[in-house]
Amino acid sequence: MSGWRRPSWWSVLLTLAAALLFTRLGLWQLDRAAQKEQLLRRYAAAQTAPPEDFAAAVRRGDAFAHVRVRGRFLADRLYLLDNPHHDRRGGVEAYVPLTLPGDQRLLLVDLGFLPREGPDRTPQPLPLPEGEVALVGVYLPPPGVGIEMGGDALARQRRWPKTTVYLDLAEVARDLGRPLYPQVLALDADPASVYVREHAYDFSAMPPARHRAYAFQWFTFAVAVVVILVVVHRPRRSVERIDR
Repeated sequence: MSGWRRPSWWSVLLTLAAALLFTRLGLWQLDRAAQKEQLLRRYAAAQTAPPEDFAAAVRRGDAFAHVRVRGRFLADRLYLLDNPHHDRRGGVEAYVPLTLPGDQRLLLVDLGFLPREGPDRTPQPLPLPEGEVALVGVYLPPPGVGIEMGGDALARQRRWPKTTVYLDLAEVARDLGRPLYPQVLALDADPASVYVREHAYDFSAMPPARHRAYAFQWFTFAVAVVVILVVVHRPRRSVERIDR
């Protein structure tokens, strides 16, 4: 049996570079998981906290705040986010802008989820009150945009409510012709409402558990490249040739 074969310098360098890269990617995924778990804890705390004045929460700049606010719905300007992740049947999440007294900016309100009534039938939101309303909910970041395909779909629609597969507040603001607050108001649950208000801020597309799974995958790759280098340069059994 021959001894270990000495690897070339470039193979060692490539192996170390790949292992370091994969390790760094794994640590980055673990960091992302920790960040999202912290956001989930803040969201859970906001849901149970006493509601505070909306203006005070905005001035404080908190990403998650349980607030109360008064205003009037722009009831004829609804937006339907198609097929949110938290319902297997499919459906839409309904959003409507709210005008605040003496404020040029609009607050986009998440009314809740409406299940799809049929395979090809989009749920129709019910009429909203025309007078001033008092709302209570969690002021939080909008759902992630993800990969936008096909440009601004809102500008091409001429009838309301408008349907979109992602919620981009900048596009909504351009569509309305007025500035928006940078976050949305997810209303508290109401047993009397037709909307399902389970605003699960759970990062459905990329929850913390998936980040940890990706981290394990990257760490596995780091180990694999080192193992490959060792296997390729392991001692090989010599074969003795016997002449008869």
